[in-house]
Amino acid sequence: MVGILVHGNNHFILSGPRPDETAALALARHWSIIQIGARKSQTFGKWQIREKEFRENLEWAVIVPADREISPGAAELLEELSACGIIIDRCNRGCW
Repeated sequence: MVGILVHGNNHFILSGPRPDETAALALARHWSIIQIGARKSQTFGKWQIREKEFRENLEWAVIVPADREISPGAAELLEELSACGIIIDRCNRGCW
């Protein structure tokens, strides 16, 4: 499975199952923190960042609230996914 995790103005295309709220918060925390000098792994648990993926392959979407608005590109993609019948899950709380 492939989906999109949206966290504020950032988003990640991931291979793996649809994360529940706890997992989505952990994923957003893991990939959103910048660690100077450390190379960030592209894999976290069951999920892996996909660098290239066709939007037609996206099967799930999860939004984690943040201080910033969703980027216009990610918002447009979420609208397209919703129009195709893909359910967009929204976490009740942010990851910080």
